[in-house]
Amino acid sequence: MALMQRGANVALTREVPSLTGVVIGVRWNAGAETALDRNLVMATLLCDRPHHVPSEEHLVFFNQLTSPDESVSQRETALDGDTEQVEIDLAGVPDDISRIVVAVYVNEGPGPRRTLGQLRSCEVRVLNAADGAELVRSEDLAPALTSETALTLAEMYRHDGGWKFKVLGQGYAGGVSAMARDFGLSV
Repeated sequence: MALMQRGANVALTREVPSLTGVVIGVRWNAGAETALDRNLVMATLLCDRPHHVPSEEHLVFFNQLTSPDESVSQRETALDGDTEQVEIDLAGVPDDISRIVVAVYVNEGPGPRRTLGQLRSCEVRVLNAADGAELVRSEDLAPALTSETALTLAEMYRHDGGWKFKVLGQGYAGGVSAMARDFGLSV
C-alpha cells in the first residue's frame, strides 16, 4: 500500500497489469457532528474531457447509482470500514470518458450550516476489485479544510493506454453548485 499526498499520482494499470476494475472507497469521521455525517454525500463524475460532464446521467450518487453504460456504480453498502464506495469496471468505461472524479459534498438543507472543516478525518483509497487488496490510500485530507462544503477527492484518468489515479483534495467554499459549474453542470 502506498500513502499518497495531494497532487500525487500513480499509473495503476502499469503497476498492476492485470487490473481490470477498482473500488474507490471514501471514509470520513465527523466526530460528534452527526448532522454533518448524515448530510455528507459522495458523488462520482464521469468526464468526457477535463472538467466536463457530458450530462446529468454521468453523475453517479445516491439518487442515481450507475452510469448510463453501467461501468461505474455506487455500492449500496460500503465494506471494509469505508463510508462510501464506488466500483469502476475499467474495461467497460466508454472510450469518450477520459476522467472519473470522486467527490464529497454537504447536502444543503434546512438547519445549521455545516462545513467540511468540521471533519476529523477524510481519506480516499483504491482497492483491486478482483481481490479487495488495497493498492493506494490518500493522506488525511481533512486538516487542510476550513469553510469548504464540497471537495473533489481523487480521479482516475486515462494515460498512455492505461489508467492513473491522482489525489486531488480540491475544496469548494461555494459548495456543490460551484463544483458542478466547474464540471459544466447546473444543480
